[in-house]
Amino acid sequence: MKDRGIVLVVAAAVIILDQLSKTIVIQTLPLYQSWAPVPALAAFFQITHATNTGTAFGLFPNASWLFGLMAVVVSGAIIYFNERIATGNIWLRVALGLELGGALGNLIDRVRLGHVTDLLDFGPWPVFNLADLAIVSGAVLLAWIVFREERETKKAAEVEVESLPEEQGTTEN
Repeated sequence: MKDRGIVLVVAAAVIILDQLSKTIVIQTLPLYQSWAPVPALAAFFQITHATNTGTAFGLFPNASWLFGLMAVVVSGAIIYFNERIATGNIWLRVALGLELGGALGNLIDRVRLGHVTDLLDFGPWPVFNLADLAIVSGAVLLAWIVFREERETKKAAEVEVESLPEEQGTTEN
């Protein structure tokens, strides 16, 4: 598989898992009802059927059309950028695949339902879904890549400076 395909494989996996989990919740759990798969952990984690028209974690409600448009633009940019990434940059492609899959997973909901279905409920946090998790994970991975590359560039510059010959003292007449 060429490196470029990594983005599409990761995105497809995210979309499939996201849509499957949402479909199961929609078909089996009434809206705003919760189920604790591990009753002893119910205070920390439940599956809750919720909806929102905003972004990840329910931020910016009632802007579904705007975020749908943003998902289309971001998806196009990721596909365009994927064609221009140097071979071998696998982690960057994984991060972009997570972003693409998350954006398209929520876009499918917005187009099909007019809102996004959420289901992962970790107590005090807003309820979210696998697409949201992929978007956030992709962003964290991108930040890690940038941090690592900046650190490596700085180290390389320091090594280069250290390897320069010392200037000989000059005397002026």
